[in-house]
Amino acid sequence: MNETHAWFAPFAPRPPETPPDDPLLERAFARIADSDLREGNAVSLLRNAEENYPAWLDALQKAERVIHFENYIIADDKTGRNFARVLMERARAGVRVRVLYDWLGSYTRASRRFWQDLRDAGVEVRVFNPLRLTNPFFLRRNHRKLITVDGCIGFVSGLCISDSWEGGRSGDPWRDTGLSLAGPIVADLDAAFAESWAFAGAPLKRDECIAASDIPSVGTVNARVVSGQPGMFRAYRVDQFIAATAKRNLWIADAYLVPTTAYVQALGEAAQDGVDVRLLVPGSTDTPMLQPFVRAGYRSLIEAGVRVFEWNGAMLHAKSAVVDGRWARVGSTNLNLASWATNWELDVIVEDKTIAEAMEATYLEDLMQATEVAPGSITRRRQTLNARARRSRRARRGAVGRLAAGAVALGSSIGRGSGGLRSLTSTEAGSVATIGSILIALAVLVVVFPPIVVLPITILLGWLGAALLIRSLRLKQRIRITRRKLERRYRSASTKWNKISSRPP
Repeated sequence: MNETHAWFAPFAPRPPETPPDDPLLERAFARIADSDLREGNAVSLLRNAEENYPAWLDALQKAERVIHFENYIIADDKTGRNFARVLMERARAGVRVRVLYDWLGSYTRASRRFWQDLRDAGVEVRVFNPLRLTNPFFLRRNHRKLITVDGCIGFVSGLCISDSWEGGRSGDPWRDTGLSLAGPIVADLDAAFAESWAFAGAPLKRDECIAASDIPSVGTVNARVVSGQPGMFRAYRVDQFIAATAKRNLWIADAYLVPTTAYVQALGEAAQDGVDVRLLVPGSTDTPMLQPFVRAGYRSLIEAGVRVFEWNGAMLHAKSAVVDGRWARVGSTNLNLASWATNWELDVIVEDKTIAEAMEATYLEDLMQATEVAPGSITRRRQTLNARARRSRRARRGAVGRLAAGAVALGSSIGRGSGGLRSLTSTEAGSVATIGSILIALAVLVVVFPPIVVLPITILLGWLGAALLIRSLRLKQRIRITRRKLERRYRSASTKWNKISSRPP
């Protein structure tokens, strides 16, 4: 047994689990995710660009009929040009290639020439939600990372198309996770692509979307697609549901953690109920302004019993979770309101022990390269109070529950001895100081240069007002056109009726 599995050993004793075919659990999951469970799939776990990119390129090169390629960032760099070359080759060979990129994600990363070269080669290229006068809600982005080929194989991940994932200038590749999928689940991936493709232009024809029942089984893995859209909160409901049903462990990796109070409470309640809840987040990030606010939220998590680890590599970009050695989630959704409420996102939930156990092993390997944020003295006192409440609840459960909780506690102590530690107090002090400095700077800015603050708000309000007026005019124009069509039909019908009625009997 290697070192990683030795660390995992304390989690081996598992309490009785809900049967995988529990109809009530499946019905609840299907309603919350608004997605059916697909059986008979083959699923592989892919780690980082070194495993994802070659698998993607290999599948693209073998395409014979159609390629659907959707990503938040497609950069005009070495990686982007490599993918563009393959896509153009397949388009020239007669393959129907559709590429959908997000305007905001790719705006500064690829030139017009880059997209024009793709179009000239026969690739159908669409831009998602570009900046327009009539659309002030440009912050609603397509954050999905999806590829399907010939309706037979698909890929879902957190990786974009950019040199950053392969190391870029720093030479240290970003940590990310993806899935390779084959079987009936690919029909749901194509359906998700059709949703966002239609938002950017004319929809796909019905006969171009294959049904899941028409795709033969190729494996034994059960999986479902969670297709996030603005205002739907599907992924948010799923994350809450998973936190509520976890029994043994809930291990999460997230790149941009800014959770809601309700989700923090859900994680805390699971931890207080004996579940081993862990969060792996970036130690350094590509959005430095966000980091102080992320770290400022550690205290509420740690006080509730959630263990927080910071990745020591260049950037942790994965959005994944593994639960009870049974469920695994991989995709594009981050644990923040932008992903849950305003973006188009895409995740796959896999219900398979082999995949879940592989993700657990990978997670533990990642923790060996992470630093745990350890609670301070005040937090420990609060945890003692929480522990008393937990003990009173566990006393009503019986010996099995106490045994499982003991295994988790042992694992926690071993985990703390296997990696580095950083004080929550020192981490929080730096974050609070940064946030305080930002607020003071903003206050000074408002006093010294009030137009700088007022002008953007004025522009935004004027933009919103103009967009609403333009929309109102378009709606009125649509009403007039519809009314004219109805009047023409009415006159035509009246003329025909008059001709018929005027005929001699």
